[in-house]
Amino acid sequence: MPSEACILTVNGGSSSIKFALYQMGAQPQKGLHGKIDRIGLLGTHFAFADPARKRRDDRSIGELDHRSAANFLLDWLDDQIGLASITAVGHRVVNGGANYREPHRVTRDLLDEMRRISPYAPEHLPSEIDLIDMVSERMPGLPQVACFDTAFHRDMPRVARILPIPRRFTTKGVERYGFHGLSYEFLMEELARVSGVEAAKGRVILCHLGNGASLAAVRGGKCIDTSMGFTPAAGVPMSTRSGDLDPGLGWYLAQTEDISAQQFNKMINHESGLLGVSETSSDLRDLLGREASDIRAAEAVALFCYQVKKWIGAFAAALGGLDALVFSGGIGENAPAIRARICEGLGFLGVHLEEIRNATGEPVISADHGHVQVRVIRTDEDVIIAKAVFRMLAGTETPPARPPRGVGP
Repeated sequence: MPSEACILTVNGGSSSIKFALYQMGAQPQKGLHGKIDRIGLLGTHFAFADPARKRRDDRSIGELDHRSAANFLLDWLDDQIGLASITAVGHRVVNGGANYREPHRVTRDLLDEMRRISPYAPEHLPSEIDLIDMVSERMPGLPQVACFDTAFHRDMPRVARILPIPRRFTTKGVERYGFHGLSYEFLMEELARVSGVEAAKGRVILCHLGNGASLAAVRGGKCIDTSMGFTPAAGVPMSTRSGDLDPGLGWYLAQTEDISAQQFNKMINHESGLLGVSETSSDLRDLLGREASDIRAAEAVALFCYQVKKWIGAFAAALGGLDALVFSGGIGENAPAIRARICEGLGFLGVHLEEIRNATGEPVISADHGHVQVRVIRTDEDVIIAKAVFRMLAGTETPPARPPRGVGP
């Protein structure tokens, strides 16, 4: 392995590809990084920043599907740094199923399993598999590592994983997996660094609030529950995802609106949440700007804050109290008004915000007299991927795939 390996991290979503290059010395150093978004839509967009050369760009690149976007990125990287300079690639993979619960070197067996479980996450896994295949085509033999968003939740107790449907489906892998795990892993590492190891071993609720939003309850450094479920559509309302719904709604809409399963899936993933309730925008910034004059925007914002608050209360009960509350993600990091509304009324748990600290986005936004430390931490999934790849390059053996979990008595 080179003394300073150059690692490419790739975070492929349903309509975007984020990337970053890391030089791995004593500490990972982030270099050239950027994003292609609006993939599959008119006006596919490309942006990058190059700190070393003090360059950045932001432009439209036409209308690209996933494969074309990935090819564009690889061609562009080849022009910028030469693909031969890349030592390894790390991929964010949304779900590893029951078998893959740690970062894993990409192998034929792993890809076969990802294809098998693609119906678990049809919005994400197929495009992630395509990205891995395309890197293999362009850079044969280059080590690739899959880092699973579900891995953080692997130690959840069985009672938190079981879904209340016929037990036979559990043998087919139907259970609560949870997501945003790479973000949560970073947040716990950072919490231990800034607040101390003992604080990170306490009763912690992590709020990753962005376009996708979820919460995780952590005790003793291990996740005991999370709001997302079998798919990322569960939990709190999100930008375009519904969050939790009465399951009878699907049957009702099939009978009264002739909505098919495919149409229902599209509705709950792309037409619901903030967009569905407001009828105008999936962006919370837009809705905050309109709430004074548009009741639909006001209700969308209120619903989001109310549901996040409910999950905090539920997780505090599951944890037996609360020591630390962490906000992260695009909304959690940048929307003090939303943080304030979520925390309002949580004084009975010991949550008290200090208004000025919250408004200015200080690292600690709780009042001195509050029993719960409330923090804002900027998440970084890419560095978690880079560190996992580096550990594997440094000689840590790829852990074996675990057999599927048993169904218990």
